[in-house]
Amino acid sequence: MTLLGVNVDHVATLRNARGGREPDPLLAALVAEQNGADSIVCHLREDRRHIRERDLFALIEAVQTFVQLEMAPAARVVTVALKARPREVMIVPERRQELTTEGGFDCVALGRKLKPVIARFRSAGIGVSVFVDAEPAQVKAAAALGAETVELHTGPYCHGKGSVAEAELRRLEVAAQCALDLGLHVHAGHGLNYQNAATLVRSIPVEKVNIGHSIVSRAVFTGFGAAVREMKALVAGG
Repeated sequence: MTLLGVNVDHVATLRNARGGREPDPLLAALVAEQNGADSIVCHLREDRRHIRERDLFALIEAVQTFVQLEMAPAARVVTVALKARPREVMIVPERRQELTTEGGFDCVALGRKLKPVIARFRSAGIGVSVFVDAEPAQVKAAAALGAETVELHTGPYCHGKGSVAEAELRRLEVAAQCALDLGLHVHAGHGLNYQNAATLVRSIPVEKVNIGHSIVSRAVFTGFGAAVREMKALVAGG
C-alpha cells in the first residue's frame, strides 16, 4: 500500500498573503493526520514564502506521524534543520525566482557540495532523502552520497499527455527499480493530483507519494479532511 505525505506549504502561503494567522498550517497538519495522512511535509525556503521557523518547530512538536522537511542545502537552513530535528529532510534545489521546485537536485554535478551536508544529518540521526529527476545516474549519485531515500520528480509525467506521459512513466519505473536495487527507499512527488496519482502508484514501485497543492486546492471546495481522505483512498488503492 502506498503511503501519503501531505504537504502543508500552501496553507501557509494563504496565511502569508494577508499577513495574519489564518489558515494555520499546524491545524491543517493535524486534520490531515486525522484523515489518513502518513506524514506531513513542509518546505522551509530561504525566502520563507511558505512556512517559517515557528511553524516548523510547532509541527515537529505536535505531529503524531512524522515531519519531512524539504530544504535547500543552504547553511542557514541546515542550521535550523539540525536544531529542529525532523525525522527526515529532503534536499531540493531552490531558486528565488521559481514559483515551485522546477527539477531534481543535480547529485552528479553538485555531489561535492551535498556530501558533507548529508553526513551532518546522518550523524545527527536525521534521515536524508534527495529529490532527483528520474535518471539512474542521479539515483546512483544520491546513493553514493549517503542518501537513504530518493524522491522521484514526477513533474514531467504529470504535465505530459498521451505518449509523453507514458514515456515518463517508463522513465520513472526504471529509476525506481534502480533505487530499489541500491537499497534505497523510493518516494515520488511534484504535480500529482486526483487525476494522475492512482496511475502512478499502479505503475511504479513507490513507497510514498508527497502531495500538497492539489489537496489544498480541492480543500477549498470540499474541506481539508475530505480532500485528504479522497487522495489517501486513491493512492492506497492504486
